[in-house]
Amino acid sequence: MQNDTEFEAPEEGRTGWGVSDFRALTPEKFAEAGMPNIVYVREVLAADLAGELGSEVDLPADTPLFAVHAANGQRMAVLDNRDAAFAGVRQYDLEPVSVH
Repeated sequence: MQNDTEFEAPEEGRTGWGVSDFRALTPEKFAEAGMPNIVYVREVLAADLAGELGSEVDLPADTPLFAVHAANGQRMAVLDNRDAAFAGVRQYDLEPVSVH
């Protein structure tokens, strides 16, 4: 799993996101923060994914699942176990963080 987003090293006096003041940070640049090394894991219910996954998920609506997202919000995977989600992303040298 590789992310094609490039992150440039900060110049002196800059934040690392191409701006010298975080208030000037665009939504696009903010979405790239943490790319490509950080992913987040959050709990979702099977019902939340039913519209997107349709019949691929044959689970009760209240079944907890764990979605893995890139730092920019793009969902990368859905697993049925939090520990497996964290272990899986670490196998790709990514740093998982939990989101509540």
